[in-house]
Amino acid sequence: MRFKLHTLVDITETNSRRGEDPIAYRQQQNYLTVMQTIGLRVNPTYVKAPSITNEIPSKLGLGSTFKTKHNVWTYEFDIDYDGSLSEETLVNDFHLVPIITELTETAKFNQAQFITKNPDKNNIIFQLI
Repeated sequence: MRFKLHTLVDITETNSRRGEDPIAYRQQQNYLTVMQTIGLRVNPTYVKAPSITNEIPSKLGLGSTFKTKHNVWTYEFDIDYDGSLSEETLVNDFHLVPIITELTETAKFNQAQFITKNPDKNNIIFQLI
């Protein structure tokens, strides 16, 4: 099974470590937060690094308050067992998980958290593909 997520949070995979570039390190921490949150239930199979585009988030299903173009990260991952993970499970697991902001994202957030249960402010969404 393959899932795709779209997020306004900078989840750039940099492989940076503490003591290196502070922005790249924080981007990597957000990426690892995504991987570890998915990993609460399954071991995701790495497909490729998150990609970034500049588009209107609300057209993708992200929060309706994001009406102008913003940086949107897209990440795909596979899981081995059908039915072991669902969009609903991901929504519940990611809601209010802390994030690091003020990196290269263009959207502004009132809370430094993933928001999945507020149609106006959702900054991450999931789909089974």
